[in-house]
Amino acid sequence: MIQALVFLPLLAFLIAGIGNRAIGAVAAKSVTTGALFISCALSWITFLGLIGGAPAQDVPLVEWFRSGDLSVSWALKVDMLTGVMLVVITSVSALVHLYSWGYMDEDPDQPRFFAYLSLFTFAMLMLVTADNLVQLFFGWEGVGLASYLLIGFWFKKPSANAAAIKAFVVNRIGDFGFMLGIFGLFMLFGTVDIDGILSAVPNAKGATFQFLGSEVNAITCLALLLFVGACGKSAQLPLHTWLPDAMEGPTPVSALIHAATMVTAGVFLVCRMSPLFDASETASTVVTYVGAATALFAATVATTQNDIKRVIAYSTCSQLGFMFFAAGVGAYGAAMFHLFTHAFFKALLFLCAGSVIHAMHHEQDMRYYGALRRSIPWTFAAMVIGTIAITGVNFTSGYFSKDSVLFAAWESGSEAGRTAFFVGIFTSLLTSFYSWRLIFKTFFGEARWAASEHIQHAMHSEPGHSEPAATGTAGYHPHESPLSMMIPLALLAIGALFAGAIFNDLFVGGETAFWRGALVHDAAFYEALHHVPGLVHWAPAIVMALGFLIALRVYILKPGSSETFKAQWYLLHRFLSNKWYFDELYAVLFIKPALALGRLFWKRGDQGAIDRFGPDGLAAVVRSGSAAAGRFESGLIYSYAFVMLVGVAGFATWFILQ
Repeated sequence: MIQALVFLPLLAFLIAGIGNRAIGAVAAKSVTTGALFISCALSWITFLGLIGGAPAQDVPLVEWFRSGDLSVSWALKVDMLTGVMLVVITSVSALVHLYSWGYMDEDPDQPRFFAYLSLFTFAMLMLVTADNLVQLFFGWEGVGLASYLLIGFWFKKPSANAAAIKAFVVNRIGDFGFMLGIFGLFMLFGTVDIDGILSAVPNAKGATFQFLGSEVNAITCLALLLFVGACGKSAQLPLHTWLPDAMEGPTPVSALIHAATMVTAGVFLVCRMSPLFDASETASTVVTYVGAATALFAATVATTQNDIKRVIAYSTCSQLGFMFFAAGVGAYGAAMFHLFTHAFFKALLFLCAGSVIHAMHHEQDMRYYGALRRSIPWTFAAMVIGTIAITGVNFTSGYFSKDSVLFAAWESGSEAGRTAFFVGIFTSLLTSFYSWRLIFKTFFGEARWAASEHIQHAMHSEPGHSEPAATGTAGYHPHESPLSMMIPLALLAIGALFAGAIFNDLFVGGETAFWRGALVHDAAFYEALHHVPGLVHWAPAIVMALGFLIALRVYILKPGSSETFKAQWYLLHRFLSNKWYFDELYAVLFIKPALALGRLFWKRGDQGAIDRFGPDGLAAVVRSGSAAAGRFESGLIYSYAFVMLVGVAGFATWFILQ
């Protein structure tokens, strides 16, 4: 069963990719979507079986290669950690496939798009079922390739090409660290098998090596190298810059890759290698602080963005920070719980954003929205459900998982954990504010559609177009999305509301949590999460309500007050809206020097030296000499006789002078 689950998306990719337009859009969509729903059903069967007590297993496939002491095989590892990821990946992917039937209906390259979706899903499944680090790296690079193809799917847009290249390059930086970590683990443990490495970690705690005259702890170094890879894939500081730009891809891509699956690969890696991180207090502390810093950074930036997809993208970056600082304090169950629930409500928010964009003729700027709740009521209802889930309204999925993360940070008792708790509380306030800001600017207030170039263009392109009505809405009436787009919203909304309550005990339920036997912390740690001090317990609810009230006052009760704030705090708003100037900083530190070095090698090296003495130097002399010599090749006997005579005379002169 696990073989079919993993390889069905690959088969669907081959059929849709090779068949492409020869088999047509409907056949390609049917094959890929059908394969994903079958994989989804098998994933839930596998997951529920593991909950019911089915044993973990390794399913060998074939030996991959052997070189000296290094032996790598293909095998599928199935345990509870894998089971959680299987459900997340295939559920979201299947619904995104179905959603794309409506969203991409007018695109001429639908077979290619659906093939890419299936390729991404296969690579992600290969990643989470890997039983060794080389196989995991294969899936890791596979999702990197697929994300490049999907982000740049509309390759005729320069911005999409630039975003795809940016994502690919930034991830290569993280992947370089990941590769060094794999090499180092093999050198230290003599194997790349995950179980073999983790079982040997306790015996290697004191291992060190010399680097630049200093003694370095091997476990700490290797854990941090793996974390560099996780930062790249999961968009953590300082390798986060690719994620918001990745919104240039179609909205279903944003939901699949940048909300629920690929960006969670880094969290999965840290949880999979948890004994390695727990063996190094330094590495765990770094993970905690980086996660907390990323959560705060992304949340502050999200409060100033106007592109609806970018707001949700920065929200993703922030929520990933929550997962990382939970893992950093050792609460891997809480980290995976938030990953699990986040998949539902964040995919829901992205797909709802796609429904809004679909209704507004691909307009993504919230400043041109307003008053949409009556035009697209079902999308409005679904997006409100996603919002109350991410902000942590009582008994929604986010309430259970995010509170578990915050309580775990508090209960860790460490300085890093307490810092992460307070940062997380403030970030929760910002999360509530920017989430409700999105709702109020999109669905409430006055309709601002007339100012949108996308709407104006759409109106003038429609047959029988007349002049816009005087209502300020450009005569346009947004409409609800087709059923193929609404069904995924309904199913994800159910998950956003109830997944937390249903699976709470499984992840953080003390004696009933499966993590007690799989990861480091025992049941007592998770039991303590249910008995935190009263103020700690109520803090998330208080800041959630406070963020809602601030957004309500600024955007509903006193519209225009946000402009007053911007005027009073101009420098702060500019700093946040420019994303803390990370892109500009990287341009100064890396991009401009690299371009200058490239121009130096091009102008001075290639043209000034190689071309000058090569094609434009010696080669030019040879070319000129051959042209001159070619003049004597006239075909006339007396010309050849004359040349011979000159030659003989020259030789005789030289001989006499000697």
